[in-house]
Amino acid sequence: MLRPRIIPCLLIHNGGLVKTMRFTEPKYVGDPLNAVRIFNEKEVDELFVADIDASVAAREPNYSLIAKLASECRMPLCYAGGVKTPEQFERIISLGVEKVAIGSAAIESPGLVVQAARRVGNQSVVVVMDVRQSGLLRRYEVFTHNGKRPSGWHPAELARKMAAEGVGEIVVNSIDRDGTMKGYDMDLVQAVREAVKVPLSILGGAGDLNHVRELVARHGTIGAAAGSLFVFKGKYRAVLIQYPSREEKDTICG
Repeated sequence: MLRPRIIPCLLIHNGGLVKTMRFTEPKYVGDPLNAVRIFNEKEVDELFVADIDASVAAREPNYSLIAKLASECRMPLCYAGGVKTPEQFERIISLGVEKVAIGSAAIESPGLVVQAARRVGNQSVVVVMDVRQSGLLRRYEVFTHNGKRPSGWHPAELARKMAAEGVGEIVVNSIDRDGTMKGYDMDLVQAVREAVKVPLSILGGAGDLNHVRELVARHGTIGAAAGSLFVFKGKYRAVLIQYPSREEKDTICG
């Protein structure tokens, strides 16, 4: 039976693990490989790792780092950052990664999702939508390149397009909630959930397990992803990698 997934999200910047606030002010929180080893011990459901420099710098994925991450990971791994071609999807999957995620490339390269799905299977193709409210009407809009470029796409409309192309999963990431630890944007989640039936993971805003519990209670089988929740402890945001116990997960996921 499919169950909700609780997914730590790790951001890599200049080779180190960082956490951002609304996609700005990256704070160094440690070594990514060490974080993976700790999460292994905590038996996490899945891990999402994003190189936030790659697309902005227009460079290739760091295959050496990806190989190291995959060899350390004992849980399913999703990688994002700098992926632009079906061949890159294949190469990353061949290194032992289960899923490959794209953001700007899904918009800039029509048909990439279709081509990648043919090469590696729909289940391994993920599209990330970084979303913020913009304009006088505070309309939801997908942004790319670390939240710097407006795409003109409403997330529900882009989700429908990606679903039609055969995407295996969509990650909905709220830029406005990133790092705030004030809870997920439930209106945003609802808008995308009503638009498509493909698996969703939600990112941006989770500050405690009650936020995860609320998301799962409303939407059932869904991915509850978070960064700050799993790397910060207490009101002073001391760096401490953590993850719910099996008992806590059972109470959340039922």
